[in-house]
Amino acid sequence: MRTATTLLPARATADGTLRRIQETALVLFAERGYHGVSMRELAAATGVTASSLYAHVASKEELLAQLIVLGHEEHRDAMRGAALDADGGTPAAQLAAAVRAHVRFHATYPLLALVANNELRSLGPDTQPAALAVRGDAEGLLRDIIERGIRVGDLECPDPWLAMAAIGAMGIRVASWYRPGTTPYAIEDVCDRYAEFALRICAAG
Repeated sequence: MRTATTLLPARATADGTLRRIQETALVLFAERGYHGVSMRELAAATGVTASSLYAHVASKEELLAQLIVLGHEEHRDAMRGAALDADGGTPAAQLAAAVRAHVRFHATYPLLALVANNELRSLGPDTQPAALAVRGDAEGLLRDIIERGIRVGDLECPDPWLAMAAIGAMGIRVASWYRPGTTPYAIEDVCDRYAEFALRICAAG
């Protein structure tokens, strides 16, 4: 079973058995996909009975939804906080800061990022809207920064939505290859380089 240095962020307040269930599910969903893991297998991997599992989560989909919303909230809030604290407050500075936070999240919580991004389509009509709303907030944040930068002449690109999509996808891939201790790059160096790439996509002048 693959493990990560950091599985869940501090905002994940569950403890005890529920925490073990969430962490085990996260690793299994990342390794085998949501549909490749049964509740019986999850219970066995967690070290609890199936009845005990259902005492903590109503369904496998509810468990997946918890993880996906958790991941997207951590990602969105990290980007938002970084943009608000950006030195100088210019759109270019905010874009660079938001992209650093975007990449840092995917490097720090790779399994959570993989599940949040890859398994969103596995949620049903009752659970998917909440996750999509949080994801939309993060996408809107990047797009708003780019559009504001274009208006004030700080940034330039022919299509803000495509620029946002390219920058977002570029950072998402970090979760697939970055592993602390085995990848020959420090997290902050990767964040800085990706911020430079984003600014080139939206370079003015």
